[in-house]
Amino acid sequence: MRPERVLIIGGDGYCGWATSLRLSRAGYDVTIVDSLARRDWDREHGLDSLVPIASMRRRIDEWSRLTGRTIRFEHVDATDYPNLCRVIGETEPGAVVHFGQQRSAPFSMIDREHALRTHLNNTVGNLNVLWAVHDHAPEAHLVKLGTMGEYGTPNIDVEEGFITIEHNGRSDRLPFPKQPGSFYHLTKVSDSDQLYFACRTWGLRATDLNQGIVYGTRTDEVVSSPALANRYDYDHIFGTVLNRFCVQAALGHPLTVYGRGGQTRSFLDIRDTVRCIQIALENPAAQGEYRVFNQFTEMFSVGELAGRIGAIARGLGLAGEIAHLDNPRTEREEHYYNCVNTNLRSLGLEPTPLSDDTIAGLIRLAAEHRERIDPRLIAPRVSAAPSRVVRYRLAGVAAALAVATLGDAQGAFAAGHRGAEAKLTIGAMIVSGTPQSAHANVSPGAPTYVTEFPQPLVVRLVGKHINAHRVRFTCAQKQCALGVPVEPAGGKAIGSATYEVAAVRDQAALKITLTTSRPGTFEVYAAPVGDGDERIARSAPFVLVAR
Repeated sequence: MRPERVLIIGGDGYCGWATSLRLSRAGYDVTIVDSLARRDWDREHGLDSLVPIASMRRRIDEWSRLTGRTIRFEHVDATDYPNLCRVIGETEPGAVVHFGQQRSAPFSMIDREHALRTHLNNTVGNLNVLWAVHDHAPEAHLVKLGTMGEYGTPNIDVEEGFITIEHNGRSDRLPFPKQPGSFYHLTKVSDSDQLYFACRTWGLRATDLNQGIVYGTRTDEVVSSPALANRYDYDHIFGTVLNRFCVQAALGHPLTVYGRGGQTRSFLDIRDTVRCIQIALENPAAQGEYRVFNQFTEMFSVGELAGRIGAIARGLGLAGEIAHLDNPRTEREEHYYNCVNTNLRSLGLEPTPLSDDTIAGLIRLAAEHRERIDPRLIAPRVSAAPSRVVRYRLAGVAAALAVATLGDAQGAFAAGHRGAEAKLTIGAMIVSGTPQSAHANVSPGAPTYVTEFPQPLVVRLVGKHINAHRVRFTCAQKQCALGVPVEPAGGKAIGSATYEVAAVRDQAALKITLTTSRPGTFEVYAAPVGDGDERIARSAPFVLVAR
């Protein structure tokens, strides 16, 4: 029997908002609990949804106006245990749906503070939810949103939560091994362990929905009014790969694939997300039961997804080109990946496959809100790997943006418009030795970063058609203190030249412009002065292309 009253923790978020509307429309008595922290995190990092989203009060008022149904809202944080207990005690829910977590892997990997905030929000919040349900609603069915990222990419089929293991002549059904890829994913593994423990020990009942990457913005309820619009995140912290590709396609920028693109992940449409939640509620776990559903419908590699979106973009008259960047994440780029998802299907889920129309719709939606796109927010700036120089492979593109680590600084690549001139901009704000981001635009389609290098840089250019005396280094729109190449080339086409660039201060951007005798590909190496030729030889190059 389905519950009448449902408490949705995190109902202001992407999945939570769409689910709240769907359940309200289906006749459930819905109360949303949310701290609105996600909106605060956006402001903190200079981010915003591509599609404007209304305030929570405006959203629920509009829903009431359109449907006559009331969604109650409690501005409460799950880490605020007394108020969480108050809401659960007053609501007496038959089910609690828990979305209220920091859900970004890059956010959790920015630095120690963000990793700690992720663990406090997610782990402590989840523990509070369990205790509050135990003390005030022990019969309630807890539906918890997990992630397929808990499993990692094992070289065996990924089962739904449990696996039968035979060892030394004995057999047992045990939780499937987990290989989280970030501090965020680590919190989700902890959540699953907490849920399993609470069901075994206290007799709670819980459904753990390990969800794949969700795409799309449209559900039947969301599209009924602009005031009900859902999030469309494309940035480097909260954006998903499919959204990012669609936004890049709409801008005519290349679709940036991290590494070789063989990383395979599970996906599902937002319309299937809300349907899965409803199915779980209508078919609750038994008292004392902990069950796991793998909540996805399809699997794609990143390269496969880029190829498909690029083809659709070209069909819309856009460039649809693809660029491969060195991977800022620590992950296997080629691997086996096959996941089981039979539980939800057996309960009636009819998957919505990713269609060309859905992709084209996301590209058109991005184009419609083009003025809200900030290209500087697309490039990856958070790396799970140790600090290192990163190479970017960009070919045949009109404009692109990428970010790399250059010792104590960062670099951004902006390919010149088609012609014989290619440009590279290196930079990041250096504050107390820690790279921070700051921004400036020098020309449309060529975003840059500003920088303050604490010491001079050594820059080496390598290519077949470089004219050593037609290379310009500029900062703050002025010629840098450069002089002649360290390795003079006599003004003729050369194979390489090394320059020592004076320290760039006052938060100025360093821009390298190559004027070439003919189209070609050029490699640019950079390292702080004092590291010597050995450091430059070890560093991976930036690759510039003039066509």
